[in-house]
Amino acid sequence: MSLSRRQALMTGAVAAAFAASPAMAQSAAIASTIQVGREGPSLNPFLYGGFLEHIGNLINHSMWSEVLDDRKFFNAINSQPAPKADGPASRRRDMLKWVPVGPDSAVTMDRKAPYVGEQSPVVALAGSEPRGFGQAGLVLSKKAYVGRIVIAADGPADVSATLIWGAGPGDRQTVKVPAGKTWSTVPLRFSSPADTEEASFEITGTGSGSFRIGAVSLMPADNIKGFRADTIALMKEVDCKILRIPGGNFISAYDWKNTIGDPDKRPPILDPVWNFPQPNDVGVDELLQMCQLINAEPSWCVSTGFDGPRSGAEQVEYVNGAADTEWGARRVANGHSEPYRVKYWNIGNEMYGHWQMGHIPMKQYAVKHNQFADAMRKVDPSIYIIAPGGFADEMTTGQGIFIEGQPQVEFGSDRDWAYGMFANSWGKFDALATHAYPPENKKFDVKTGKLFDVERPLVEWARQPANRVLTMVECWEAYKRRFPALNEGKVKVFFDEYAYSFRQTLKTCLAMGMCLHEFFRHSDFIDMAGYTMATGWMDTNRTRSVISATGRLYQMYNQHFGTIPVQVTGNSPVPAPQYPAGGDQPRVNAGSATYPLDLSAALTADRSALIVAVVNATEQAQSLNLSLDGFKARKTGRVWKLTGPSVEAQNQVGKAPEVVIAENTFTTASALKIAPISVELYEFARA
Repeated sequence: MSLSRRQALMTGAVAAAFAASPAMAQSAAIASTIQVGREGPSLNPFLYGGFLEHIGNLINHSMWSEVLDDRKFFNAINSQPAPKADGPASRRRDMLKWVPVGPDSAVTMDRKAPYVGEQSPVVALAGSEPRGFGQAGLVLSKKAYVGRIVIAADGPADVSATLIWGAGPGDRQTVKVPAGKTWSTVPLRFSSPADTEEASFEITGTGSGSFRIGAVSLMPADNIKGFRADTIALMKEVDCKILRIPGGNFISAYDWKNTIGDPDKRPPILDPVWNFPQPNDVGVDELLQMCQLINAEPSWCVSTGFDGPRSGAEQVEYVNGAADTEWGARRVANGHSEPYRVKYWNIGNEMYGHWQMGHIPMKQYAVKHNQFADAMRKVDPSIYIIAPGGFADEMTTGQGIFIEGQPQVEFGSDRDWAYGMFANSWGKFDALATHAYPPENKKFDVKTGKLFDVERPLVEWARQPANRVLTMVECWEAYKRRFPALNEGKVKVFFDEYAYSFRQTLKTCLAMGMCLHEFFRHSDFIDMAGYTMATGWMDTNRTRSVISATGRLYQMYNQHFGTIPVQVTGNSPVPAPQYPAGGDQPRVNAGSATYPLDLSAALTADRSALIVAVVNATEQAQSLNLSLDGFKARKTGRVWKLTGPSVEAQNQVGKAPEVVIAENTFTTASALKIAPISVELYEFARA
């Protein structure tokens, strides 16, 4: 629903009800009429999308199945403590470290002729005393493991690889590793008879001379193209429709050419954005194959930070090019004969941000963007291009350059990045991207440009992400007045990064449900949304995983909500804003006129059923009198309910799930009894 359509509803009795206090609105029975004959543009299934970024080892330790850290020896091998990882604790884990077996002096790092990267370890042997290195703190399941070692030796070395899962002499398995003077790759296979979080892996040798290790890998034998079988299955169950990869701030310093070809020859690098070593194992081909495995459309990001237009064009050719093109041939040589046929391409990420690697002023960036778009479309004219938007609301609330005394970014100013893209790059993109990460229990002061603490009831806490969607909608209306061609509806918005509270609790589900409803109300131009991070749809440790509370929320909407939105009216409008409009506060609060409930409704594609979604972000049960205008329903219907014992309920590995989808039936002629702290989808089948 456009903003003008929303405002049109604020007339007559509805406007009078809006003038009443919130207490008056809650004391009366909540009534709503679903205007089935008043349809909006169909919902793009891409609204159920996700976003992934290589923050620390987020992907490596949730989706990728590699057991070992630093498998290509970015860090030197010694007995010093392991370096601590930077970044939010929820998104990374400190790396395990290789330490010498024997004295530190037995292991040196060859920086003159390393196998890959900057250095490779060399182990000096000392007769019958085992020398080498190992890694402790590994997590194993009771299953088979496969791996490989890239090895070379100078002299008659007797080298072994040992997997250790316990303290007893029998709690280990050793595999001989033959080594010659030239590099060779030796396969490994082990079988762990127990689950453990304290396993070790050692590479040791006896004899004379020395041996060198170029790379080593250990994965569960049931991995699927390198990915964990359990997390792939859960991501497929959640049913992510589109996945933005590799994405985020990370992309601006990303060199995609380091991530293709033989994984053991891809150099490990220090990601300067997150200050974390990246092994480059989960590269272009792996990420695109992951999308194939979970049935998600990829939205591929290219770097406009340290990269140039030629690199963007070469990526398109590598991914989509025929086998007789230069980079298409390289893809074929890397074992992928068929083009991936990726349609959606993000050119740059948040390049309006001064924190971005390679950030330049808007007028310069527009030239760069246009060069990228032209070069990439020359390779494949069919691609769909998403450009970094930087809407005025986003630039005001912390993404732009702050100017003392001028916190509010004015439309058309040099700080209004989206305006600059419209003015300087029209025709060079199909959609603009926008991002929102509203902080919890904070408000933006439009006078000072600072955040201040607020205390809110649950329903208002949950409304914050939807309000941020609505501030962008208000920006869009302003841009349409300045660029009338936007009214043709060809240019779309990709809300391809958003999140609120990275805790995967029922409380977060309430906010995300209301946020989805706000996307649905503006299906005329919001065409995609990417939840940050898509891995948050699961709770994982190194060997097990479950679908999180938010994962169940997205799964429920994916599977059961309709596709043709219809208008929702009601007798209990959302209260007027407490704070002045601007920054993170829209002119009217987000939500349906069914306060404190938030409703959204849509017909199924064949119009055989109507689905009404209800978010109750209060801790009291609510009664809802629902009328269907233009739709005759059967006497009974189905309902899916997502709730839990408390707002902090969650689903965690090793514990019984607290947030589940419960299916039941209901009588369509009766008032609906909406459970506290719940998200519920009611299906009315057409009579």
